[in-house]
Amino acid sequence: MLETEIKPSDDLWLSSVEAPQIINDPHLFQWDDHADLVIAGIGGAGISAANEALDQGFSVIGIDKTSGGGATAKSGGVFYAGGGTPIQKAAGVEDSPENMFNYLIQETGDIVKQSTLKKFCDTSAENTQWLMDNGVKFDSSYYKTKTSYPGAGYFLYHSDNSLVPSYMEQATPAPRGHRGWEEGPFRPIGVGGTIFYPMKKSALKKGLRLYKQTEARSLIMTPDGRVVGLKVLMLPSGPIADKHKKLIARGDLYQMLLPPSYPGAGFLQFVGNLFIKRAESIERKHTQVRYIQAKKGVCLSTGGFIFNREMVKEYAPKYFSGMPLGTSNDQGSGIRLGQSVGGKTDHMDRVTAWRFLNPPLAFAQGMVVNKKGVRFCNEMVYGATLGDAMCENQGGSAYLIIDASLFAAAKKQANAALPFQRDMAKMLMYFNASKKKSIEEIAKVYDLPVDALHTSLEKYNNYAKHSSPCEFGKAAEDVQELKGPFYIMDISITSKLAPLTTLTLGGLKVNEDTGEVLNLEGTEIKGLYAAGRTAVGICSNIYVSGLSIADCVFSGRRIGHNLAKENK
Repeated sequence: MLETEIKPSDDLWLSSVEAPQIINDPHLFQWDDHADLVIAGIGGAGISAANEALDQGFSVIGIDKTSGGGATAKSGGVFYAGGGTPIQKAAGVEDSPENMFNYLIQETGDIVKQSTLKKFCDTSAENTQWLMDNGVKFDSSYYKTKTSYPGAGYFLYHSDNSLVPSYMEQATPAPRGHRGWEEGPFRPIGVGGTIFYPMKKSALKKGLRLYKQTEARSLIMTPDGRVVGLKVLMLPSGPIADKHKKLIARGDLYQMLLPPSYPGAGFLQFVGNLFIKRAESIERKHTQVRYIQAKKGVCLSTGGFIFNREMVKEYAPKYFSGMPLGTSNDQGSGIRLGQSVGGKTDHMDRVTAWRFLNPPLAFAQGMVVNKKGVRFCNEMVYGATLGDAMCENQGGSAYLIIDASLFAAAKKQANAALPFQRDMAKMLMYFNASKKKSIEEIAKVYDLPVDALHTSLEKYNNYAKHSSPCEFGKAAEDVQELKGPFYIMDISITSKLAPLTTLTLGGLKVNEDTGEVLNLEGTEIKGLYAAGRTAVGICSNIYVSGLSIADCVFSGRRIGHNLAKENK
């Protein structure tokens, strides 16, 4: 069965989303509420769609299973932008939409039309200013060295592969990672609130009506196929809803304290699930059915499906062993809602897997080999690029090899990194690394072919001795000669002590000019839109930090613009 042909009655539906309800005349139906635009899922994309639609003079109702935020609020708060943003200019950085396009086309390939990518780049600076106009704060403190995430006090950085020599051949490097500004010490998890919460405040001030702890269960449509509303399950406000919210928060806390592969995580998952089950019991007993009319359209922006483990196993099995990244509500409900009325999906097997090595820089100056003992990638590339190469082409297996001098350097560098970077590096060094005197002994640790590994080492060291770039484009200064004793670390997707974070990238196909969901024949489903990770977008090929939030803003605003265009 093709993924686009699946229906709510099929065994592989794997969702609580119901079949659509058909009504003959929206004017005669008993609605509980109505608005021009009804948005299912108020995360980065939903709140962008809400703000733009409100700016265009439309009424908006938002529904969310929590109080809003989604993966955007839980994220590291990076917005990918370029082409001469106000922040870039304040930092003295030169960039242009053309230069941004020349870089991004290397990452996106043909995942979207070139005209769509060009529009994304052309409007990037404008979208940055729009966020700032809606209360989001950025800062021009520029971290110039390549890193997976900047240190405290830095808010503009290279959140991609722009500093990698092979990418520099096509585009001049420019920092495009705009981290949301906040005062004082921070953790990377939840910094996304610096972007989401000002946007939420702005939308509420403009007139957004938000239904919290409310779940979209099915679409309402007319016999001619136009979507005209949503059936939702709503918890009544008051003590019951408050108790439900606390149970969910506690359950999420326990389940996210440790990566699932870490020792002790199973017990925390079990405890967290107990709270979740109590919350679900409240839902079964107290949720009320409501029908909300969407006079102009419904926007589906509920995120991806990485926490629907059955769907991941079905569509992207090679990533099933990875650590889910996002929120527990990333269940694919928006995708299923679109499919329930004939919406087409694409790239459901695309998942971004983040294997970050830098910091510490010393890790990335070593060599990574596959199960055959052969190098396959420039170790200095962005973590999702390395993770993609590992999972798509190497069966998910990879091993990092460094020597004693790099190991000592990594210790020092880790101590100077942010806590989450430091802790992950130390976990690798103290609990994952095996030390051996020779490369032959290293090969035996994970049963790697000795001859192949020895050849890989000789080849790598030869580049270092001649101060030349390697065949994968690794800069000469980053190729360090490796001498025994050696350390080997398992960085595979199945590694218990090196969790590989994963996030789904596929979703509903949309008209890239309007945001309308397309059906199996490629025709727009009238009244139905999708945005963010519920839809195929700019970052659905491969990921760089901040590109998802940027696509959420781009695709969310697109819906508001199209409503205005259709209303003329």
